[in-house]
Amino acid sequence: MRSYRSQVVVQLVIAVLAGSFVVAQQGQTPPPTPPAGQQQEQGRQGGAGRGRGNAGVQIGPGEECPPGMTEWRTGSCRAPELPVPNIVDYRPRSTLVTPAHPVPRAKFPAIDYHAHIASFLRSPESLDRLVADLDKINVGLSIAADSISGDALVQAVNLIRNSRHKDRVRVMTGINFANVGPGWAEKAVAQLEADVKAGAVGIGEISKSLGLRTRKADGTLLKLDDPDLDPVWAAAGRLGIPVFIHTAEPQEFFEPIDNHNERMLELALFGDRRYPAGQFPRFEELMTQRDNVFKKHPKTTFVAAHLGWHGNDLARLGRMFDAMPNVVAELGAVLYDIGRQPRFGHDFMVKYQDRLLFGKDTFEPAEFPYYWRVFETNDEYFDYYRNYHAFWKLYGVGLPDDVLKKVYYKNALRVTPGLPKTGWPQ
Repeated sequence: MRSYRSQVVVQLVIAVLAGSFVVAQQGQTPPPTPPAGQQQEQGRQGGAGRGRGNAGVQIGPGEECPPGMTEWRTGSCRAPELPVPNIVDYRPRSTLVTPAHPVPRAKFPAIDYHAHIASFLRSPESLDRLVADLDKINVGLSIAADSISGDALVQAVNLIRNSRHKDRVRVMTGINFANVGPGWAEKAVAQLEADVKAGAVGIGEISKSLGLRTRKADGTLLKLDDPDLDPVWAAAGRLGIPVFIHTAEPQEFFEPIDNHNERMLELALFGDRRYPAGQFPRFEELMTQRDNVFKKHPKTTFVAAHLGWHGNDLARLGRMFDAMPNVVAELGAVLYDIGRQPRFGHDFMVKYQDRLLFGKDTFEPAEFPYYWRVFETNDEYFDYYRNYHAFWKLYGVGLPDDVLKKVYYKNALRVTPGLPKTGWPQ
């Protein structure tokens, strides 16, 4: 035991990758990395290691190597003999050579169901710039999911209607969930009816704040399945408009931020994406509240943003589809999950081809071709566009044309009556 502890202490000084983030999270200053020669000498003190100086720590089945070490043979750990980069600086160049088929434009015109484009809806010139970008990537219609309501919505809709791009953009309305309590529902439904009359094609994007941060008039946390919200969900069904809702965040955002968390780098970069236990509801609590709403209002169509954050567990999403026929899901900002499971991802998207809508979220034209390549090709091992989302590579799922058409535009047209129905490929 004494020998094992001494080895751990020695190796901690080179644990840049494994330990520095955790130390920083605790408000301490990480120890400096010793020179390479000193690291080698420290490693040689660790044990025999079959003639390789620093591989002397043995572990049993199911155990992990100590910090700063890796399992180089079954049950045997060793530390690097040279300084290693931290997770931010490690950018290996792949030597793999495979056929590549970049797709700059979608094969069929797509409807972007999750577009944050409010900044383009302020003048004819900015709208022209937006449509020029849409043309380059073959997005036939962009739906503003910025929760625009009232006068702002009227202005945006009028701008579109009076332009030469009247069939290229549509706008969703928003719901103000502040001060929910007595009398709130009547006002919210009245505003919703006015916005739909003005041209809104749906409700959304309902923010992740609902269930996580938004408070009622009495100061309590507003839950997604609070009965005070039922009149709004019911009104959406009565008006025939979909509810586009973003609930929670990826499951790992609610888990401890440690070396086992695959989203550790993202959580280190963005403090507002961390949801510690004791300060926020848990992921499963939010999923239960959301599903309660979906089940309670079967006549209302709900569009779950980001695959409902079940892209990492498509079987669970499939069970949700099977149990709730009024629910469809949107693919924005979860390409990293589809693209790392190409065979199961393909089979899932084929099986549930009537329940999936294309969406992108952040409007960055240069990022759309990654979606086209994953959906349309069988390419292997290519980069994702944000390494803090995913440190792994992507693979194409190679969808058939009839499935592509449904995911790109047909499903959106079916569940959203207010969209232009002509001009799409059959």
